[in-house]
Amino acid sequence: MTVAHEEPNYMGVFWWLLVLTILEICVIYAPMAHLAIVLLLIVMALTKASLVAMYYMHLALEKRTLGIIALTPLVLCVFLIFALTPDLGAVVHQSPKAEAAAEGVHGEH
Repeated sequence: MTVAHEEPNYMGVFWWLLVLTILEICVIYAPMAHLAIVLLLIVMALTKASLVAMYYMHLALEKRTLGIIALTPLVLCVFLIFALTPDLGAVVHQSPKAEAAAEGVHGEH
């Protein structure tokens, strides 16, 4: 038996995506802290991705299990970002002997 469902308002979703894109461009040039800009851009990008997935990929009409399967890569991505972020601030330290050896090699030209 076929279940009838209401056709999504694709033009309404398009206009929301357009508004979010314009807001993203405005946020880039806004005089705010870089962290606030990054967080706003991430939230807007996730909102846009959710709209596309729900309406253009028809996940809003699917069972909950398919939605969980679709969200799994997002959860893994967020986990990797938080796990690898401390490595961005890592500073490579060299011993004084290694620095002296590097200066000796570069200074003999």
